[in-house]
Amino acid sequence: MDTRKLDKIIEQYSNVPGQVLLTLEAVQEEEGYVPKEAMCYISQKTGVPLSQLFSVCTFYAAFSLKPRGKHIITVCEGTSCHVRGGPRLREALLDLLRIPSAERHEKSITTADRLFTLETTRCLGCCSLAPVMMVDGNIYGYLTPKKLPDVLKNYEWEAP
Repeated sequence: MDTRKLDKIIEQYSNVPGQVLLTLEAVQEEEGYVPKEAMCYISQKTGVPLSQLFSVCTFYAAFSLKPRGKHIITVCEGTSCHVRGGPRLREALLDLLRIPSAERHEKSITTADRLFTLETTRCLGCCSLAPVMMVDGNIYGYLTPKKLPDVLKNYEWEAP
């Protein structure tokens, strides 16, 4: 991240209650994640220990230390979704997004082109629509692997 942008963010939130959270949120908004280099720079400029910045980023699920995609896909792993085919949805998404087998076990996976990040969650609260996934806040229910390409086309995805 450009140090001039970081300097502006740091200046904007200096002497503001919640400075650390606000600064890290702004970096994540700008970059799509919080790069280690940005945390080091913020620590150096503000005097906030790097360990504290890292602790904040790893405590709050809203922060990511790895690059995230433009579109966030969240597959529900709750009981209803699991019983009604949620694991098949995730496997089909891994195939459609061409995720290499070495990465398929990770909880959060970003495509090489950074178009999508695939994540899982315990429950999206839409059990009557199971199996369910959410893309950028939009809920899709009663899904099957066959329906996934039509959903992904709404988000710049092109079939292989």
